Amino acid sequence: MGGLRERLGMIRSRLADAARRAGRLPEEITLVAVSKTVDPGRIREAIQAGQTTFGENRVQEARAKVAEVGAGAVWHLVGHLQHNKAREAARIFQMIHSVDSVELLKDLDRHAGEHNKLLEVLVQVNVAREATKHGAEESQVQAILEAAGSLRSVRVVGLMILPPPPANPEASRPAFRRLKELADRLAGERHENLSLRQLSMGMSDDFEVAVEEGATLVRIGRALFGERSADPGKERG
Repeated sequence: MGGLRERLGMIRSRLADAARRAGRLPEEITLVAVSKTVDPGRIREAIQAGQTTFGENRVQEARAKVAEVGAGAVWHLVGHLQHNKAREAARIFQMIHSVDSVELLKDLDRHAGEHNKLLEVLVQVNVAREATKHGAEESQVQAILEAAGSLRSVRVVGLMILPPPPANPEASRPAFRRLKELADRLAGERHENLSLRQLSMGMSDDFEVAVEEGATLVRIGRALFGERSADPGKERG
């Protein structure tokens, strides 16, 4: 399978090829290395190989890593965020991918303000309407975007999707396309204090399809760091 540096290079090459197929620039896509269960030493190895953006699923796991890894990393929360973890999440992360309610958005705004920071967030959309998945229904996204207009310390910058595990990469394409269409439609409306320039979609099994459909953030863990122990109910990478 090769070392981490070699795997990172292969992933970046595949990302670039997918971008060019879609008539896009590779620089438009940010690789978020999903580092759940990955120890700080391997994260530092990834930083030395040129990877700077990392995604964590759990606030409590990220807390220690952020302190130990130190400078050189940008941290995103890509897993579900509970309200009682919003204060610490606002302190630790530079971007949160999983906002799914007006209440959570306001909690994050208040806590980011306490830390005198501007926090970027994405609205997670449950496009497939899976009962077992987190995320706002498409019909709820409008209210979340409207609420962002009155906030001072949070900026909504895009949308995120976590589709069902694909039987093959092409199986994810309809969901990715639907999220892009939703973002384009909503971007045409007037909303204060936000943009929808970011689309977080695509993981180890389907990131090339996601790039072809407009992803700007792809969340890749397993293809970079290798297989990990099962973590039921948590996001795959």
